[in-house]
Amino acid sequence: MLFTGSFQRAIDEKQRVAIPKTFRDALGGSVPTLFVTPGTDGSLALYTEAALAQLAERLAAASPNGQDVRAFGRLFYARAQAVELDRQGRVRIPPELAQLAGLTNETVLLGVQDHLELWDRARWDAYVAQRQARFDEIAEAAFEPRRG
Repeated sequence: MLFTGSFQRAIDEKQRVAIPKTFRDALGGSVPTLFVTPGTDGSLALYTEAALAQLAERLAAASPNGQDVRAFGRLFYARAQAVELDRQGRVRIPPELAQLAGLTNETVLLGVQDHLELWDRARWDAYVAQRQARFDEIAEAAFEPRRG
C-alpha cells in the first residue's frame, strides 16, 4: 500500500480528524483499525496493522542490546494507540498524542509511503520552508548507498 499526497484537515472538539477518501480507499473496503504513534520531527504517524508489524520486524532485526533501539521501542510502543475509523471516515486522536505533536485545529495529513503523518499545520509549513530549498541535496543523500 502506497500513500501519497497531503490534505489540510481540521480537528474537531472531540479530537477527530477526517481521513481523506483517497487514503480510505487505499486502506481497503473494511473499516480498519489504525495505530496512532509518535512520529518524527514533531508529527504523529498512523499505521495499518500490517505496516506496524513490518516496522516491528525491522526493529527486531536491530541489536536488542543497543540503547537507542531499546529507548525507541519503549517510547514508540508505549504511546502507540489503536483507533478505528468511524462511519464518517474520522479517527479520534488520543489527547496525549495530540499534545505531544502540538496539534491545533489546523492540521495537515500526509501520505508517506507506508504510513500517514499528521502535523500541526504551522509546524508543517515551517518544516517545508526550512527544507524545500535543499530538496536536491536531501534527495541525493537519501539515495546514497548505505555503508555498513
